Amino acid sequence: MQAHFEMMAAYNAWANGRLYDAVAELSDEAYRQDCQVTFVSLHGTLNHMFVADVIWMARFRGQPNPPWKLDHIAHDSWAELRPRRLSLDRDIMGFTGALDAAQLECEFTYRTMADNKTITQTLGLALAHFFNHQTHHRGQCHAMLTRLAGWAPALDLAYFQREG
Repeated sequence: MQAHFEMMAAYNAWANGRLYDAVAELSDEAYRQDCQVTFVSLHGTLNHMFVADVIWMARFRGQPNPPWKLDHIAHDSWAELRPRRLSLDRDIMGFTGALDAAQLECEFTYRTMADNKTITQTLGLALAHFFNHQTHHRGQCHAMLTRLAGWAPALDLAYFQREG
């Protein structure tokens, strides 16, 4: 499982890089346009993905949740968000690369954001959700990009694996 999560962290960084490269070609107006999705726009969705990852990384490290809601705009400026995303993706790769099989089986406890429940689960199960969450929202961004720009980059795991 350790190798799987290392691959998922690298895939996550690769897919985010491709997504951010495509979004960079949009006007600010298109980037912030209401696309009638949960987090409104590409701007809102990319910030949500960033915020959720920061929250999960704090949990994984036994730290308290940051004082944000899930729709928090951590970086209102695209110029600020992009380098923070790149840095966060490097942190995620470093974190997963340092894990061993025993750590993946260890339980940890955290508080949920939506309903403040206490949850205990293995780190491996939480990491599976963590990477799936990113993929889910990247799919939403892919659909928004297709609508706004008429195209979106291939983000499938298979493309990443073929490039590697």
